[in-house]
Amino acid sequence: MITLTVDDRTIEAPEGSSVLSACLAAGITIPHLCWLEADTPADAPAACRLCFVEIDGFREPVTACTVTVENGMTVHTGTDAVRNLQKTALKLLLSVHRVDCKHCPANKACALQDIARFLGVGLTCKPFERVLKEPDVDPRHPVLDYHPNRCVLCGLCVRVCRHRHGKSQLSFAGRGFETVVGYFDADPGAAADCLSCRACLDVCPTGALVVRTGDDG
Repeated sequence: MITLTVDDRTIEAPEGSSVLSACLAAGITIPHLCWLEADTPADAPAACRLCFVEIDGFREPVTACTVTVENGMTVHTGTDAVRNLQKTALKLLLSVHRVDCKHCPANKACALQDIARFLGVGLTCKPFERVLKEPDVDPRHPVLDYHPNRCVLCGLCVRVCRHRHGKSQLSFAGRGFETVVGYFDADPGAAADCLSCRACLDVCPTGALVVRTGDDG
């Protein structure tokens, strides 16, 4: 086991663990959206830019999901620099997010709500301008509806499907602001299995994927 210090607390973690997984296992909260429990520091995408920490000996804050624990490492999860980066990352995510919690199926179980509450901020994107995609709902998947303006592009749905089935029925498409999760180059015959699997629905942190009304039997 590796021994490290996090916020003046000594914790242990298996060799090869990420700082993020070590902290979460010890009950230390670090905001994150795109991390899967199976991720190693080498394959963590660090896409959400929320899990910043400061580590003694590092010149600047780093993403906790991509750093491997080392004996004697000293980690700080709540410095001003860390919180400023996390708040900015959250605002950028909210700048392309339709904040309509009352009508969202993820309301009160939404990762964005939890992160905003943890950081002590509202669901506002100021000073950034909110820009939304069109159309608001993509119905091209045979049994699921995709809401791009709820999606935070964490990639969890794409990756969990690949882990579960070997090939993902979902993938990223587009570039920049136009990036979406889509049903491209997938096996139409496998779509019926989506309703029994539901892994992508369960892992989505913001309710961006939902079963199409009337298709769930």
